[in-house]
Amino acid sequence: MDSSSSRDPSAQNSPTPEHPTRKTSLSHRPATSRSKASESTPSDAKNAPIPDDEHGADLPMTMSASVLLTSLPRDAHQALADAEAIDTGKVTVRFQPLPSAPILKNRVFKISASQKFETVVKFLRKKLDCKDTDSVFCYVNSVFAPGLDEGVGGLWRCFKTDEQLIVAYSMTPAFG
Repeated sequence: MDSSSSRDPSAQNSPTPEHPTRKTSLSHRPATSRSKASESTPSDAKNAPIPDDEHGADLPMTMSASVLLTSLPRDAHQALADAEAIDTGKVTVRFQPLPSAPILKNRVFKISASQKFETVVKFLRKKLDCKDTDSVFCYVNSVFAPGLDEGVGGLWRCFKTDEQLIVAYSMTPAFG
């Protein structure tokens, strides 16, 4: 080995290596010595790239193949038909007054399952002879106040008690 090449820093960085057995790496990362790799600093950990996963997606078909479906599978047709059939009948609603709320003579009514909860609130306001400025607060099972756009059939299906949707009502907020 030539002693001049080991002392000359430009010879160490030359593109043609003196040792043919040594491989040069042309990666996008800067070359680091082994001593630097073992002495990692927190700033190196921040700048370290996220390792690539070797796992591929296990899809039964490619994404482009899904465009080729000309109709829904039989299972999907049946599920959609069942979902539509649920909201075609009538459901029973029982109004339960909370303290300081007026009491209805008849507390049990039937309503179409396809109606929104807004219809229940409007009906209750009419039965209680509420003014436009009066407030009515409704709670399902004395637990939560559903949104006015919720379907009555869905509420009945999920929260029914003895095949009735229990709607507690009050003229003032009853629950936080």
